[in-house]
Amino acid sequence: MSQLLSEAFAPALPMAVAYSGGADSTALLMACHQRWPGQVKAIHVHHGLQAAADGFAAHCGAVCQRLGIELALCRVDARAAPGESPENAARIARYEAIAAVVRMQPSFVAIKTIAIAQHADDQVETMLLALSRGAGLPGLAAMPACWERDGLQYFRPLLDVGAPDIRRWLEHQGLRAGTGWVEDPTNGDERFTRNRIRASLLPALEAAFPQFRATFARSAAHAAQAQQLLASVAADDLQTAQSANGPGLRLDALQKLNRERQANLLRHWLRLCCGFAPSAAQLKELQDQVAACTTRGHHIDIKVATGFVRR
Repeated sequence: MSQLLSEAFAPALPMAVAYSGGADSTALLMACHQRWPGQVKAIHVHHGLQAAADGFAAHCGAVCQRLGIELALCRVDARAAPGESPENAARIARYEAIAAVVRMQPSFVAIKTIAIAQHADDQVETMLLALSRGAGLPGLAAMPACWERDGLQYFRPLLDVGAPDIRRWLEHQGLRAGTGWVEDPTNGDERFTRNRIRASLLPALEAAFPQFRATFARSAAHAAQAQQLLASVAADDLQTAQSANGPGLRLDALQKLNRERQANLLRHWLRLCCGFAPSAAQLKELQDQVAACTTRGHHIDIKVATGFVRR
């Protein structure tokens, strides 16, 4: 493999790569550095969650020094709060750390683009996790190729590249595990669902459907397109249904919508104003209560995620 990045990936420069020291982020960092020498920096987030973390940071520092790439090392407390997903807590900590580096370190303030090394296998794992949880279109759309957060443009330029191809590219560059990149010891821990998918389901898919990465990617793209359409419909309905006296919704406008369109609006409204989506059971109960509101004295008081919807 002579090239890892597609020509379509054209980030604003200078840019930074979220660099963990693993195979995927090592390949992404090297490929970006080869294409835009002198325009690429690296950000390593030390999560402090395992004994090997200090070794990861030292490895990243040595690689960046050898390549002549500036590295920002930031330590975070990524421990999950009670009831919070450890993966989600670490993800939030990473985003906050990256934003802080760009905001506070003088040599990074010109950066507007961050590249992340998630790839086609990660996308398949994300879709399978979403299916196992009974997710709707937002879950099946999986990970977007680009998005904005904290004033930064994020890209996943390897979403069309399979994990085996990334390893082959690294070997073509003369790199090997242990010296060229580090292996996270938790990746083999099958107590984590994503690791079980990686160890058991992906090889089975590879054997049965050799093109599964490309076909899953198409399905995710179709789901994302459909979700964009639903979001557009919900935004139009919100303009009609939103109360003139605050962020709430007018019952009469909600009741004029069919049940499917009403559900779409309620999900959109809750994500927009509260940052969460209801479970299927919560949404059904909320819609049943909306339908039952035929008198001015009918009250609604339903728990949704960490909050309440009230009339």
